[in-house]
Amino acid sequence: MGAVHGGHRPVPAGPFPAPPGAAGPLHAARAPERPARAARTAARGVPAARAAARVLWAALVAVFTLVLLVPGTAAHAAVSATASSAPVPASASVPAPVPATASVPASVTVPSIASPAAPANPGQVVVIGVPGLEWDDLDRARTPNLWGLVERGGSASMSTRAVPPPGRSLICPVAGWLTVSAGQRAGAPGDDCAPPAVPQPGPDGGASVPDWSRLTAHNAAEVSYRPVLGQLGQLVADAGGKAAAAGPGAALAAADKSGNIGKYAPSIGGLGDLAPYRLVVAEVPDLAEAWLRGRPGDGGPPAALTDRARREAVAAADRGVGAILGQVPPGATVLLGGLSDASPTAHLHVAVARGASPGGAPYPRGLLTAPSTRQDGLVTNTDLTATVIALLGLEAPNTVVGHAWRSAGPVGGSAAATVDRLADDDLASEVLREVRGPFFTGLVTVQILFYVLAAVAFRRGWGGSRALTAVRGVATVSGAIPVGIFLAQLVPWWSLPAPMAALVLTIVAVACVVAALALAGPWRAHVLGPLTVVAAITSLALLADVMTGSRLQVNAVGGYEPVTGGRFYGFGNIAFAIYSAGTILALAGIAQWLLPRGRRALALAVCVLYGGLAVFADGWPGWGADFGGVPAFLAGVAVLVVLLSGRRLSVAKAVLIGTAGVLAITVIAVADWLRPAEQRTHLGAFVQQVLDGEAWAVVTRKFGAMLGITVGNWPLTLLSLVALAFLFLVLDRPSRWGASALGRAYALAPALRAGLIGALVCALAGFLLNDSGIAIPAMALTVAVPLTLTACVRALRLSPPTTPGRASEPAGTTAPPAP
Repeated sequence: MGAVHGGHRPVPAGPFPAPPGAAGPLHAARAPERPARAARTAARGVPAARAAARVLWAALVAVFTLVLLVPGTAAHAAVSATASSAPVPASASVPAPVPATASVPASVTVPSIASPAAPANPGQVVVIGVPGLEWDDLDRARTPNLWGLVERGGSASMSTRAVPPPGRSLICPVAGWLTVSAGQRAGAPGDDCAPPAVPQPGPDGGASVPDWSRLTAHNAAEVSYRPVLGQLGQLVADAGGKAAAAGPGAALAAADKSGNIGKYAPSIGGLGDLAPYRLVVAEVPDLAEAWLRGRPGDGGPPAALTDRARREAVAAADRGVGAILGQVPPGATVLLGGLSDASPTAHLHVAVARGASPGGAPYPRGLLTAPSTRQDGLVTNTDLTATVIALLGLEAPNTVVGHAWRSAGPVGGSAAATVDRLADDDLASEVLREVRGPFFTGLVTVQILFYVLAAVAFRRGWGGSRALTAVRGVATVSGAIPVGIFLAQLVPWWSLPAPMAALVLTIVAVACVVAALALAGPWRAHVLGPLTVVAAITSLALLADVMTGSRLQVNAVGGYEPVTGGRFYGFGNIAFAIYSAGTILALAGIAQWLLPRGRRALALAVCVLYGGLAVFADGWPGWGADFGGVPAFLAGVAVLVVLLSGRRLSVAKAVLIGTAGVLAITVIAVADWLRPAEQRTHLGAFVQQVLDGEAWAVVTRKFGAMLGITVGNWPLTLLSLVALAFLFLVLDRPSRWGASALGRAYALAPALRAGLIGALVCALAGFLLNDSGIAIPAMALTVAVPLTLTACVRALRLSPPTTPGRASEPAGTTAPPAP
């Protein structure tokens, strides 16, 4: 579900419209530089069954409680095990940097807090900010200094989690620098990107940031994340250290809470000897300056740089990086990041770490990671602040939301392989933003058209039995499309020449394979056979994915993409809707197989145990980390079990179920909060926000997002209404073949009613509790309605027609005729 620290750009996760200004031909401005790369009637019980249900409910509580007591998580253990521990060979000395031919502004940044473990001997940190630098910019010949850093340090793509200008998705340089300063998403006033203001000189070589009070007032009043500007610089000063900045952007990052910098120079050369400073922040502005020079007069974003202009700016930036590296004192850790965008569309950017890690061992060559993302080769700019704080041996305040960069383990491949892999990650995210809107528009259109044609077949009888056969096949494939969305990530479709066509063909192919399995086995003869197979594959595939790192959701058309940065692991809202609906329907199908065999207690046990596991996986911080999904999912599973046990729902039961859901997520969140701060997910962070009195801002932001998506995303709203109308006005009404198809399915498979009601309850609760609003019921219905249709067609085939026969002529009278 929506993370507590939700997406920062107005590009909603899932099938939502792109923000104004975010559209445009893919790679239109930089196509020559982009190399081609190789792409989801209720059964009534007896007293014995009711007694068994009571025992099983008690067992569920016991199992759930025991699981909650399990310390740590597999995912966290995996991250910890790969923390920077591999030493760099002594022979891997850093070559002399290429001399710079022009002075480059540099900025010194104050040491940052929030370390998982303070280094034994806190050293010096040099932060190099190169706004706009992307992995596709690097080249061994044209950028030798940047390439040398990759060869001798850890590398990752950086998601620039900051606040964009209104109505846009890109991150401006000022917002990127202020985010480093605060350790939390920050923004700048105004509707346009502008270069950082030149600091005003102060005594003893210091300086102050112009309009600092305006920046702090804007972030306090207009930014819901409540960033504390100047936090990084203030931490260094309070610890008795000195910070220096080179360049206007660096001054924003290194300033204390009053906007003052202890030592400032326009370029790195003006700082002189860097040894006295614990934190140095240096700005390399060539890319950002070249881009901002093209700002139009109407206040819109600058156009993309031409290939030649970008190559020249990148080469100049590389020389600037070389000049900075030439002044870095021995033993200092260098952290380099592309802190913002320098193009009309948002991208992932470069992140490199060279030198000692917070654990003391050098960062080995390979990929970086962080607990914030749990993805190898992916970090955030708020993690950069946390890394600085950790390296300086300081303690991070709760307002710093990132986590220190760690090594994901050394790799044996070349630096070129690392650069290509990270550039491909950015390409995947860029392509995803281009195809997501059209894909869901097509999906909604095709689904609505299918419902209309199926309604004609049911109500009018057009096509006869052959039409019903076709409807069943298409409905089964349609019900498998949602899981196909995620399984398609096993194929690098984004690297193919026609990514949109490749995406559609891959998803449809996966759905056809799943449907073939559902319709080919002996279970196809049962009313709920195909439904159970498709729903079970959906549930198991997403459960396995979330337990192994959620890799199928990264850059999936129904998942999350790193550039937006709303979520990096666990269950996204779309995946939750599909997973919960698939799980509940699969359990209903299994129960239906057991109930006629007199195995009601076993059926309830399966529903309770697997349903409990599924809910737990959805909420546990090491797996799904889904805050709003747990109460909704638990409600759906509980309704399923209550109806299967032969009991009726009541207001008292509904209140009890709702209370249990709230209690479950509270226990999970508090358990996460009890862990060390550097190990917490957004669940534990929300508990801390409640304690700090900041929870209301989070809740209002999420509620506003839910309303905006529900009101603004009319295609998904229309799909939800059409799906519900088809379910209750077509399937649940008398058909051309007599009694309603849904009624026949209930009669032959009573567990379907319990499963369908449970799935709808879960979807409704998810709609109310999560920031994706209408997207949750829309995607849940995309699973539930087609699979229900499959069951209804089979029920019609198995039941004798009930169409009334032709009426006989009225009987004549036997009375004698009147005289």
